[in-house]
Amino acid sequence: MEGYEKIMELHPELVFLDIEMPVMNGIDMLEKMEKTDFHVIFTTAYDQYAIKAIKLNASDYLLKPIDKDELILAIDKIKSSEGGHLNKEKIQFLKHNLHVLSSLQKIAIPSSEGIMFFDLSTIVHLEANSNYTVIYFNNNSKIISSRTLKEFEDLLPSDIFFRCHHSHLINLKYISKYIKGEGGFVDLGQGKLVEISRRKKQEFLDIIKQ
Repeated sequence: MEGYEKIMELHPELVFLDIEMPVMNGIDMLEKMEKTDFHVIFTTAYDQYAIKAIKLNASDYLLKPIDKDELILAIDKIKSSEGGHLNKEKIQFLKHNLHVLSSLQKIAIPSSEGIMFFDLSTIVHLEANSNYTVIYFNNNSKIISSRTLKEFEDLLPSDIFFRCHHSHLINLKYISKYIKGEGGFVDLGQGKLVEISRRKKQEFLDIIKQ
């Protein structure tokens, strides 16, 4: 609680925040605040799901033990205004993904309508659309997220989702057929064919043979 009280008293521009803290964790502390009008750099020991969740939320982080050069880069990023403040919506989004990504059950996806929660097993295919991503589901519905395909690739488990093309990330469980070609195509059902790039062809064939 001392950290919370100091933030309320000093009104800092930048807070270094450990996700795991005694009494109250860092995310719960942020959630408790009426407003977060300061930048946040998370500090954490290595945890692949925590790092993925932080990166998807476009917040900065430092791995412990903290490297001096990485610290300087993180502060420079804040100075150049590339790092934004965490509003309530972003905090809730981050909190959810931190809690559930390790079980690989659900994902919180920010969209134009707010934050939406989906079972990973319902996602069939993700497609890049400029700096946005179109996400297709097994009930023939789709949503558009403001996150890039690369961000989703970093977040989603690589044993389930495969980047088969610079514009496509597919759920391997939905492949019903591979169609030969220079790179080839995969049939994901529902009449959806997705291209395999020539560069990714051999890696894809090796995976589906396992």
